Amino acid sequence: MRLLVAVDHSEASQAVLTEVAARPWPAQTSVEVLTVVTDSKSAQESASILGRAAAELRSQGLEVSGLSLQGDPKRMILDRAAETKPDLVFVGSNGGSTIARFLLGSVASSVMRHAPCSVEIVRARKGKPAGVRKILLATDGSEFAERAAKSIAERPWPAGTEVAVLSVVELHLGNAQALFEAPIVDTENLESQRAEAMQRSQNAVAAAREILSKTFSKVTDSISVLLDGPKNVIVDEAGKNDVGLIVVGSHGHRGIERFMLGSVSEGVALGAHCSVEVIR
Repeated sequence: MRLLVAVDHSEASQAVLTEVAARPWPAQTSVEVLTVVTDSKSAQESASILGRAAAELRSQGLEVSGLSLQGDPKRMILDRAAETKPDLVFVGSNGGSTIARFLLGSVASSVMRHAPCSVEIVRARKGKPAGVRKILLATDGSEFAERAAKSIAERPWPAGTEVAVLSVVELHLGNAQALFEAPIVDTENLESQRAEAMQRSQNAVAAAREILSKTFSKVTDSISVLLDGPKNVIVDEAGKNDVGLIVVGSHGHRGIERFMLGSVSEGVALGAHCSVEVIR
């Protein structure tokens, strides 16, 4: 497996390194640590960052290389990902450094939106150790959601890691209040749409469970029915259940639920209290 880990000297970047070091990885996993500077004056600082990062990751038995580039952080990370084709890019959720104020929300958001590969935005949880013990997979049954399930099922995780599967039944019916206050409501059509959406969610959950149960000994599931977007439901579910990592597909079905489109993936990644992987 090939990882691209983008860092600077901020606390957010340290959280990225700590998280990568705390996880088990497949044999022969290689890591490239990347830092971006805006001018040549930052070269010495960059070398120090790369040295510390490489040492921390090598201490966990990982094969590590380091690279410093000069330019716009967003562009440099994306270009490097396009060039080296990693399986997963890691970035921090915030930061603020003399190295281009690297890893601010705008950088993480841009990388997540435009990277040619999967991206994890790492967010340290206060008072919680690094590493993942509970994963929340959000699924709508699309090919992107299936790929997300396979991505985590194909990797090693600490013994006892739990996975919770969540599917949101989303009915885009416009202004729900106005709909129910209307003199005439097509209740038959409404119930038919609800039943179809529920069946899709049940199928999505069953498909995810089949994939995940081959790797994880404990897989739970839930279905949430709502008339609003799923972003808040996913984030709230993760918060209530002490989830360490949310995994979503980069896109989803287009149709009545339009679940997990780019805006939803981004909203989850930027609003969650924990780390989020967006799988392509």
